[in-house]
Amino acid sequence: MEKLKLEIKVKDITTKEAFAKCIRLKKASNLSSETIKYYEDCFRYFSEFYPETSPCSGITRDVYLQFVEYLQETRQAKTVTLNSYLRGVRAILYFFMEENYMEQFKIKLLKMEKTIKETFTDEEVEKLLEKPDMKKSNFAQYRNWVMANYLFGTGNRIRTVLNVQIGHLDFGNNLIFMGKTKNGRQQLIPMSASLASVLKEYLCYRKGDEEDYLFCTLHGEQLTRNGVSSLMQKYHKDRGVTKTSLHMYRHTFARHWILNGGDIFRLQKILGHSSLDMVRNYVEMFNEDLKKDFEVFNPLDNFTSCNKKGNVLTMKK
Repeated sequence: MEKLKLEIKVKDITTKEAFAKCIRLKKASNLSSETIKYYEDCFRYFSEFYPETSPCSGITRDVYLQFVEYLQETRQAKTVTLNSYLRGVRAILYFFMEENYMEQFKIKLLKMEKTIKETFTDEEVEKLLEKPDMKKSNFAQYRNWVMANYLFGTGNRIRTVLNVQIGHLDFGNNLIFMGKTKNGRQQLIPMSASLASVLKEYLCYRKGDEEDYLFCTLHGEQLTRNGVSSLMQKYHKDRGVTKTSLHMYRHTFARHWILNGGDIFRLQKILGHSSLDMVRNYVEMFNEDLKKDFEVFNPLDNFTSCNKKGNVLTMKK
């Protein structure tokens, strides 16, 4: 007896209408305003190619591949940037598929070679963490030094750092509460003794109430992302460090964690990654670093009883 094939009819709806439903769901999931804007931007890029008044049912694998080609031609950006757009479009189209607005097919990102993430050298870290002369520096210079310590000591994304409030610091248990993260989840991360010492001293100058932001302007207001980027760029240059990317603190934190023997599961939690994929990438990125001083730490090379002078096997003649 021939099996019956169940055919599900695709619902008739425009991409504009479908995206409105998609973004409502994203907002209901308590995603950050930046993440919502990211999805809106990705949908706008897709709509430049496939008009938002067109039906979702018209989106096929071939249409998606044509969009990828269109994006490559019009944006002319690096593969990592193009994949950032495509990742957002993929999430949107998968929502359309789940709602049965379009036919299902697997969406792949552009293939890219994994590159070594640039990090600060040990010399650069020492320059950035050298404490300023408290008798000569002003509050802004001191605050920027504290922020450099915080970034290097936590691996936090800058958007997370800007939302940390004074009351989020638990010095009794050496923990930091983060209420606003990229994935929208609340999180607790450890606060090292060194960072706790820096922050305690900073708060003696910063003062403020528990609901006040930890890092603020001279008027006590919350710093903006662009404002921090500008402030820290100058801070780096004043200290003779030409690298100015704030995300590099995160990569440097991960690199030192791995090289110091930290396990990847805890690193995943501290960095706030939803899966181990990115953490595994870090291990691969810093593969060459892992080879340094390999013999020093390798148990076989340290088991010297087999390598004592004179303990050599010779062939009989």
